[in-house]
Amino acid sequence: MGGARPSLHHGTNQSGMRDHNERVVLSLLRQHGSLAKTAIARMTGLSAQTSSIIMRMLEADELLSREEPLRGRIGQPLIPMSLNPEGAFFLGLKIGRRSADLVLIDFVGKIRSMLHVPYDYPAPEPIFRFVAEGMAEMMATLTSKQRERIGGIGIAAPFELWKWADTVGAPQQIMDQWRSCDIRARVAELCPFPVYLQNDMTAACGAELVFGQTKDLNDFVYFYIGSFIGGGIVINGSLYAGRSGNAGALGSMPVPGADGRASQLIDVASITALEKVVTELGRDPSPLWASPDDWGAMGDELTAWIDQAGKGIAQAVIAASSVVDFEAAIIDGWLPVGVRARIVESVRRQVETFDLEGIELPVILEGTVGIHARSLGAASLPLSDRFLLGQKIFRKANP
Repeated sequence: MGGARPSLHHGTNQSGMRDHNERVVLSLLRQHGSLAKTAIARMTGLSAQTSSIIMRMLEADELLSREEPLRGRIGQPLIPMSLNPEGAFFLGLKIGRRSADLVLIDFVGKIRSMLHVPYDYPAPEPIFRFVAEGMAEMMATLTSKQRERIGGIGIAAPFELWKWADTVGAPQQIMDQWRSCDIRARVAELCPFPVYLQNDMTAACGAELVFGQTKDLNDFVYFYIGSFIGGGIVINGSLYAGRSGNAGALGSMPVPGADGRASQLIDVASITALEKVVTELGRDPSPLWASPDDWGAMGDELTAWIDQAGKGIAQAVIAASSVVDFEAAIIDGWLPVGVRARIVESVRRQVETFDLEGIELPVILEGTVGIHARSLGAASLPLSDRFLLGQKIFRKANP
């Protein structure tokens, strides 16, 4: 699936570049788990002395931990270093069309705490109350030292929420409140640390990049199936958000609808489309939103939706690959694992039915982060800004 990301691993021995070199080391350790100083020096091109100094400084800052020495070799035993989970903490807020999540993660990306609130539609004031109360609850579980190590909160939210009133069945006057609502500023009023904002699907793609099993991929297109399907793009190992921050708006890509007429991917491969069918059958659609690990007993309606979604995503993969030579197409979502696997298999079958002349088809893979990709992607925004290499594609506000 391609080689390592060489663009992320180049260090410099020049003075004044310590911050960059620290990011190089931390990015490598995040990708590889643990490495000895000699391996860091070899992979970055840093001198052994520079590598050793950086590792000692990061250890002194409690960002790295020593592991058991590797014995059995000639000379001094190698001592691998890894990220210290207690080195830093980050909050992530996902504002979705059917629910909101607040998550607290540690430096290795482990979820320490998560709160979830479902709703029929997103209204600003109840969500900000949820954030204020949720942060207070999470802060109460941390020691004073842990609270001091919070690096920020990231927000993952659909841009222009007010445009989806009809689709989610919300009163237009409530959704219109988002027009004049500065989400980032409102959250910044509730906390003393930096606040970051990104499109929810781009943030989900970021979660796959930072926390997923993608270290051997330089370029991939990413699909996340939620209330609406959307996506993100990774080029040269970094998120690419484009001029307006909305690159990878794959839900808007034209594809054939169920009747063969031109439609958008969002109309055929979103959970909202399945909800409509379930409702028309006279059944309760709430498990689609409340139980992402298990949708319960579903039959032909699910199979038909998976087939239609697979066909639409397959065309989107091919269209995207005709523009960028992606190594992989990754598919994830607010889905039970079994449903995700069936969709991926459907996409693999469907792409073979298209004329692929002149197109190098990417490997089609399941996502590895899962249902919490958007909230984890939100939490990855301050993590990436402060400690990792890569293009800064989010919007930040300091308190």
